[in-house]
Amino acid sequence: LLPLSEGEFVLSELLENLTVDSFRTPVDKRASRCTGTALQVATALAGACLTPGGSATRIMLFVGGPATEGQGSVVQREKTEAIRSHKDLVKDQAPYFQKATQFYESLAHQLVLQGHTLDVFACALDQVGLAEMKPAVERTGGMVALAESYHHQTFKDSLRQIFLRGEAAGGGGDAAGKDGGAAKDEGLNICSHGTVEVFCSKDIKVAGCVGPCAPLDKKSPLVSENQVGMGGTTVWRLCSLSQSTTLCVYFDIVGSKEGPNQQPQGGMMGQSQQFFLQFQVKYTTLEGEGRMRVITLTRHWTDGGNVQDLLAGFDQEASAVIMARLLSSKMESEEEFNATRWLDRALIRLCSRFGDYRTEDPTSFQLSPQMSIYPQFMFNLRRSQFVQVFNNSPDETAYFRMVLCCEDAFNSLVMIQPTLTSYSFNGPPEPALLDVASIAADRILLLDAFFQVVVFHGSTIAQWRKAKYHERPEHAAFAQLLTTPMEDAKEIIKGRFPVPRLVDCDQHGSQARFLLAKLNPSSTYNSSMQGSGSEVIMTDDVSLQVFMDHLRKLAVQPS
Repeated sequence: LLPLSEGEFVLSELLENLTVDSFRTPVDKRASRCTGTALQVATALAGACLTPGGSATRIMLFVGGPATEGQGSVVQREKTEAIRSHKDLVKDQAPYFQKATQFYESLAHQLVLQGHTLDVFACALDQVGLAEMKPAVERTGGMVALAESYHHQTFKDSLRQIFLRGEAAGGGGDAAGKDGGAAKDEGLNICSHGTVEVFCSKDIKVAGCVGPCAPLDKKSPLVSENQVGMGGTTVWRLCSLSQSTTLCVYFDIVGSKEGPNQQPQGGMMGQSQQFFLQFQVKYTTLEGEGRMRVITLTRHWTDGGNVQDLLAGFDQEASAVIMARLLSSKMESEEEFNATRWLDRALIRLCSRFGDYRTEDPTSFQLSPQMSIYPQFMFNLRRSQFVQVFNNSPDETAYFRMVLCCEDAFNSLVMIQPTLTSYSFNGPPEPALLDVASIAADRILLLDAFFQVVVFHGSTIAQWRKAKYHERPEHAAFAQLLTTPMEDAKEIIKGRFPVPRLVDCDQHGSQARFLLAKLNPSSTYNSSMQGSGSEVIMTDDVSLQVFMDHLRKLAVQPS
């Protein structure tokens, strides 16, 4: 292998001389693609040229369609056979899915042993088999981006983000984010050869981890019998990690004969009033420096009957993200798993345990401030693309869940419950309720849903813009009103990976669906608010108010 300075000319020449396949594809057939075989060859070459544990490489896959030949095929060439859907997977009518998934799992095992990473850039109108590739991408910490074509700005900006280093902002390649958030806007500062090892007190055991990592075969008495995600170990490998890489580690409480899920009475906990957790993170920076960061935490045990002590340590934002990751893991690993029912039951148990109410009196129910927004997070999680797969392909669902399981808590929370900002002549920009009632004719809304950033113009604002009032000097304030949300949208997009899609739409326009799909449907076609002049969402989904009413009724019932 040569340095880039010596091999850049040859590499550029190879890329410039690439031509379109001269063999025409019949109209009734798909193009021949041996994606799995190509990745197998690339993995073998990387393993032969680089010493495992030494230099790390990124295998970048640019694919424009599904694999139809060789290992890893997801569909046959004849277009008479449609590529698998969620319905086919549920009914076990996807003949290529299991075999292709097993192939990519074996490929992932080989890549993890070598310490290499697989990135996927899928640019096509059809599915490409990303759902089958998920094990190889996720376990190696690879990055993935979906776009409609290679000419789309999402692809170009996402690819550019990988190669930015953030040196101007003083990032220094510290993957743990020690040097501040400014570097995050300039580059991802991707590091390699990472490992995370967890140590804990004897009162708790490690159940597993959900995130962009792979478990290493290290047995320990700290391993729990109940596995969550990638369990059975206390050490995980991160072939690639950046400043935003986040792992979610689950623990089991032990110390009683009744089992890890039972509250111990006396025993070990009675002897020790506190327990310890330690995370040892090792990785190699872009400059080749080996670093090790150790994070040690201590917490005190508390009596399970003291609700206030438990609430004092409850983080509802982090808890919502933890539940989303756990839910995504269960939906992929457990057959016939009813995600909505499981989520509802967990929320009802939580509210019954920590709510303040009189039995069988829903009007008396209330939650403490530390937990007051948590039911709203669960309401939006039930409606999110992580749970509701309708109108999404298996590739899109896999893409959403992969990004969820590697981003930090703030970005993950934006995916679950998007943020909405209102712009008007009445004052500066202000946060708005994620509700259809926030739509007004003389208002501009900015929605950040992580994967999409939507600038929504009310009907009156859109009419004024089409009349070009903003180009007149006497309407400078209107011109500023139009410019501000677009500038804020570009600031949100800057530095985010994968780069979100920017949607500029008007009220009653076709692309307004990107906003309406995320709003609370407090006013629908069959609600009492219809005809009051507010926007109406054509849906049968329940509103947040109806959801909370049912939650109160179920939470106050005697156990």
